[in-house]
Amino acid sequence: MKKLYLAYGSNMNLEQMAYRCPTARLQGSATLEGFKLTFRGPHGGAVANIEADPAGNVPVLLWEIQAADEAALDRYEGFPILYRKQTVSVEFNGQCRKVMAYVMTPGRRIGVPSTYYFNIIRDGYRSAGFKSDTLTFAAYGSTVVE
Repeated sequence: MKKLYLAYGSNMNLEQMAYRCPTARLQGSATLEGFKLTFRGPHGGAVANIEADPAGNVPVLLWEIQAADEAALDRYEGFPILYRKQTVSVEFNGQCRKVMAYVMTPGRRIGVPSTYYFNIIRDGYRSAGFKSDTLTFAAYGSTVVE
């Protein structure tokens, strides 16, 4: 069983994904339209989330995953308590693709991520060739790139 998985947070980090999901294969990058990136959870420990926003867009990576990869991601993402699975549509290679994404369950406030977690995601943005404006704004309310 193979499926496309959309990563927008720490699973954009290539080293982290290679360790966590060794059979996952990077398919490429895209922009998820109609969503915004947020961080929810305790201050200094908030984690990435995507939320519907008609004016928003989020840089993402698409991975082809197998059943063992999905099981590892379920554990890492705290499925089904912290995150649920949602099918979203993204333009990829000139086609609209329906892909699986983890979206946070309700009940957590906007927060600030740890520096360590932020840097893991920023490394993923850099390796994919994305500017970190969206990430920095979501985390700190500023588009100043570090």
